[in-house]
Amino acid sequence: ASPRAAMAPPPPPEGREAPPPLQYSLLLQYLVGERRQPRAWDPAALGGIPSPPKSEEQKMVERVMESCVFKTALACVGGFVLGGAFGVFTAGIDTNVGFDPKDPYRTPTAKEVLKDMGQRGISYAKNFAIVGAMFSCTECLVESYRGKSDWKNSVISGCITGGAIGFRAGLKAGVIGCGGFAAFSAAIDYYLR
Repeated sequence: ASPRAAMAPPPPPEGREAPPPLQYSLLLQYLVGERRQPRAWDPAALGGIPSPPKSEEQKMVERVMESCVFKTALACVGGFVLGGAFGVFTAGIDTNVGFDPKDPYRTPTAKEVLKDMGQRGISYAKNFAIVGAMFSCTECLVESYRGKSDWKNSVISGCITGGAIGFRAGLKAGVIGCGGFAAFSAAIDYYLR
């Protein structure tokens, strides 16, 4: 017998019709076409760990952590710590720390240098805390008002924060502060996203 005869499908049993040949175009309609049935995504079916429903305490903690008050307080504390570290670092590399203008040839003592470093660290910490709290609070309020979380929130809050800080020195400084902070916020948001 020839190899073709061996590969031919067997004849249908008596009284039955042969099934129609398999058409791949019909099969593809069920796999990727308009007749495809989407499956519900279930992590447990894929071997994932199913997560239990959240308790009321977990929901309460999530609400607190998403509140504007918590975000502002966190930014204030983070700004204070970062500003303090930055102030101590800049004081450590500044050659005028502990310098006495009345006696320029006198070498400052370690106590004077540490006192000056502490004062600068506290000053920077306060400024960073205020700016961080202002920015975080305005960003959260803008996001709540707009109902969206996108780059525009940080640009708007950067403009408000920079304008408020610069406005103490006048209208021109406020406009420059608004533009500078907005541009900086946009650049950071673009880089982080």
